Amino acid sequence: MKMSKKKSMLVLAAMMIGTFAFGSAGAVHAATPTRSLVAASQMKEASIRDLDNDTRVFRVDKSIEAKNVRFQNRYGFEVAGHLYLPQGFDVKKQYKAVVVTGPFGAVKEQASGLYAQEMAKHGYVAVAFDPSMTGESGGTRRNMGSPEIFTEDYHAAVDFVTNLKFVNPEQVGAIGICGLSGMAITAAGSDSRIKAVATSAMYDMSESISDHYNGAYYTTEQRELVKKHLAKMRDEEAKTGKSIRGAHELEVDAKGSVLTFDTMFPDKLPADANPVIRDFYGYYVGRAYHPRAINSNTLAWDSTTPYGFFDFNLMDNIDELGETPVLLITGDKVHSKYFSDNVYEKIAGPKEEIVVPGATHVDLYDQMDKIPFDRLLAFFDENLK
Repeated sequence: MKMSKKKSMLVLAAMMIGTFAFGSAGAVHAATPTRSLVAASQMKEASIRDLDNDTRVFRVDKSIEAKNVRFQNRYGFEVAGHLYLPQGFDVKKQYKAVVVTGPFGAVKEQASGLYAQEMAKHGYVAVAFDPSMTGESGGTRRNMGSPEIFTEDYHAAVDFVTNLKFVNPEQVGAIGICGLSGMAITAAGSDSRIKAVATSAMYDMSESISDHYNGAYYTTEQRELVKKHLAKMRDEEAKTGKSIRGAHELEVDAKGSVLTFDTMFPDKLPADANPVIRDFYGYYVGRAYHPRAINSNTLAWDSTTPYGFFDFNLMDNIDELGETPVLLITGDKVHSKYFSDNVYEKIAGPKEEIVVPGATHVDLYDQMDKIPFDRLLAFFDENLK
């Protein structure tokens, strides 16, 4: 998809001020022969190759080597990821590992890649991946969200890392950012290979999609109107065989009309735009624009995406976490903070919630002075012994 003139100017401006980077920092690493990594993989349906056409939109650290990887989930979707190797990597050693994805509608070249790179800088093997049907991952139906399939993608990423000979399979954790946090927690509840799980700027997408937003929950009448709208969209897609773009979170106005859209953001925000929307816009359309990210380009989600989130509540199995340690990172200016607060209250086992002073939701995507990486690393160091 070709960028609009407006988006091109935003990207250029961001690159000039250094907040957006296909750039680099740190010393150049000594390249690890890809063939040695391939030989170290015990997973049949997986591939590892050099990272070419690098389009990461955060400051790339050249001392951290990244590879392109592909692996299949349980349903046969090919999951695309980037494998980050620690400084001084030795294929004959064994390392701790983390798998990470999110936010909802983002790609591995954005926030999840930054988190993975930071973990690799501190000695971890890390995999940032695109959930199925988004980014470079497989699926003939594009831009479709699914709580079940996205949770399965976490399990598949764990399949991949635990079958690398240079990863200790007893020292694997998961990180979920924003709307993939619920999937990370759900996966950790059923997958005993995930020894610890952390979330950042958590969104519970089941609640957000099926019951709208805190303080603006659907009435019984509004819920029925939304379900009728979804049925209409699904019927039209069935009749035409074509995907219809639409809002993944539907609002009902005072007249009883269901409000939807087929683009995530306009080329220009109105002067009175909500500060939260302005924050998202500054990240996805500005400093971290990426053409494959649903939230960055002019494509919205498939209009039937809400079905899965109406059907399944990601937090139903939270008791399955048992004694798996959970870290929840949020901020005192994060509009979604209540999701982290609510989950913290529900967790019966080991848990910690970090509230970062002055941090907004989007600050926790890429602002290095706000993301408490030291606390995140200490959490995994302690719990992946």
